[in-house]
Amino acid sequence: MSKRVVITGVGAVTPIGIGKDEFWNNLIAGKSGIGLITRFDTTDFTSKIAGEVKDFDYTQYVDKKEGKRMDRFVHYAIAASKMAIADAELDLDKVDRDRIGTCIGTGIGGVETLHDQYKALFDKGPNRVSPFFVPMMIANMAAGQASITLGLNGPSTSIVTACASGTNCIGDAFKTIQRGDAEVMLAGGTEAAISPIAVAGFCSMKALSTRNDAPEQASRPFDKERDGFVMGEGSGIVVLESLEHALARNATIYAEVVGYGTNADAYHMTAPAPEGAKASECMKLALKDAGVAPEAVDYINAHGTSTPMNDKNETLAIKSLFGEHAKKLAISSIKSMTGHLLGAAGGIEVIATALTIKNSVIPPTINYTTPEDGMDLDYVPNTSRKAEVNMALSNSFGFGGHNAAILLKKYTI
Repeated sequence: MSKRVVITGVGAVTPIGIGKDEFWNNLIAGKSGIGLITRFDTTDFTSKIAGEVKDFDYTQYVDKKEGKRMDRFVHYAIAASKMAIADAELDLDKVDRDRIGTCIGTGIGGVETLHDQYKALFDKGPNRVSPFFVPMMIANMAAGQASITLGLNGPSTSIVTACASGTNCIGDAFKTIQRGDAEVMLAGGTEAAISPIAVAGFCSMKALSTRNDAPEQASRPFDKERDGFVMGEGSGIVVLESLEHALARNATIYAEVVGYGTNADAYHMTAPAPEGAKASECMKLALKDAGVAPEAVDYINAHGTSTPMNDKNETLAIKSLFGEHAKKLAISSIKSMTGHLLGAAGGIEVIATALTIKNSVIPPTINYTTPEDGMDLDYVPNTSRKAEVNMALSNSFGFGGHNAAILLKKYTI
């Protein structure tokens, strides 16, 4: 019999706050973390806005000398991992570190380091490229450095599935514990891609919002006036634990992880499959994994990117799977406040979903002012809502056709 798995700790580094409390309080207050980019000159960029993490000092979490050998995406991951461990009140000196693992993904990895080292190569020659360039840049290093920093010897992996990375990592970690290969897993995603080359690339795709004169209103999932996503950054890490292990140490439980679904559109490298067919199937797989009917779901933390195609197709996917029950679902996209954290999005969104269940408050979709024909579901517009949530889905869909869905439920004995 597979083990039950629960969430006992959360760590968040986000554009709307660092740490669980600041993140959650700003989330339910409907506060936007979007502003003009401050990290580089955006004069020649069509999109000049992003959700930057503010007031973050990596030396609070990492030795200064060691931190200089890490990319920003790793700084965020270690910070969120340490927060999650502290929040779980998990004393690493009193547990079997061989049974604690890491599964932390990223969509892009150390693009900031890549940019800086290319500049060194072209300006000063190959001998000036840092010997730390490769281990700073590679995508697995968030999981690797988290395990090194915390001394965790269990399974350590990293999944790169674009915007589904964080959710895939949490799902894979859930299965790792379920089958008995670990008792505890640190899982989620991290991203720090607000750099000239990454922003320029998304601008060239015409994927980003150009509402530069009103940054806080730019990310508007499911709204008729949406014109693209807004880049965000940060990290969301959860402590997943076997129920037996959690109960033995009297841990606080936010929610139980009961289902995981993942599949592929096999359609296009950036566009979702028509009608959201495979996204619908992905959610169905999560429900099947948990052995529950669609009618049991109360809330969906949507992928909700604020792009014309995603929001329409996700709405169609929900309608296809849930039928008449779709009209009874509460659905919201926290990307309206945080922007799109790419590979870290699933991590912070699973945290938001777990806190929704624990606190009985649903975060809103802000900037929702103009409905669009056919997109007529309850997107929890503009204001958070008190509601009992017993079962909730968190969706992530990534470039390349990667789909992932995690199903959480209120913990009961």
